[in-house]
Formats: sequence, structure tokens, C-alpha cells
Amino acid sequence: MAIRKIRIEGDPILRKKSKEIITIDERILQLAQDMIETMRDANGIGLAAPQVGILRRIIVLEGEDSPIIAINPNITYSEGEITDLEGCLSIPGYSGYVKRAEKIIVEYIDENRNTVKREVSGYLARAFMHEIDHLDGILYIDRAEKIYKESEAEEGV
Repeated sequence: MAIRKIRIEGDPILRKKSKEIITIDERILQLAQDMIETMRDANGIGLAAPQVGILRRIIVLEGEDSPIIAINPNITYSEGEITDLEGCLSIPGYSGYVKRAEKIIVEYIDENRNTVKREVSGYLARAFMHEIDHLDGILYIDRAEKIYKESEAEEGV
């Protein structure tokens, strides 16, 4: 495994649409493991492949018990609406309030090549939506009502 360099806002790769993964081979599985290690090293809760310079549709998330590897994730249903604070490893030092669905159904392929259909809510739903946005070249700052320096957001300014 290896810690990869996280791309920062301004890097053009973050604004490009990622390509679907056709074959789940050892390279893709190694990428997923590298992404988990990179996410944890940076104290993140999610990471998308474009954030490490790879334009492929794969994300990793910190699950409740173990990391989630989602290949070609797709949101098939959403319900409700909630606004909450988000940050991003690609935009260090800032956060912003983003309106997102409260509950989603997401479909993806896991690291064992199984198709997973999962209903999620709360922080995990928000994390899925945030990371899937990365796969489409969208950053949370594109959706945020207001952006704060992290010190301001913590103070409630």
C-alpha cells in the first residue's frame, strides 16, 4: 500500500468527469487500498479517485465497522433534505454548509465484485453524495450556501 498525493482545488483533474471501471483487476483493488491508506493518513472520512489523480469511478469511505469500497457508485433514490457542514481533503482549511438529501439508495460494486444496493442516511449518505460528486467534477464549494475558514465555522461566524 502507498499514501498518494491528494490533489488540491485548482488542479484541473478535480473538475473532470471520471470514467466507469469496466474490469476490476488487481490495479483497481490496489488503488482502493492506497486510497483507504491515504484517506486515513489525512484524517478524512471519504476519498474519490480524482482526488489522487485517477479519473476512474471509485470512492472509499469510512464505514461503521470497516472501510467501504464503492466502484461505479450510483444514487438511485433520494429523499428528504438536510443542510450540514462539509469539508474536503482537496480544500484544506475551509468548510461550508451544503444542502443534500437526508436518505439515499446507492448501488455500487464492492471489492469482491458483488453488486451492492444499500439504503443510507445521516453522515454516511452525505459522504456518499460528496464523493460521488467528485467523480462528476463537482466540489462541495459548488453547492455550498457559504464557505468558511474552518476557524470561523467552529465559532459559528
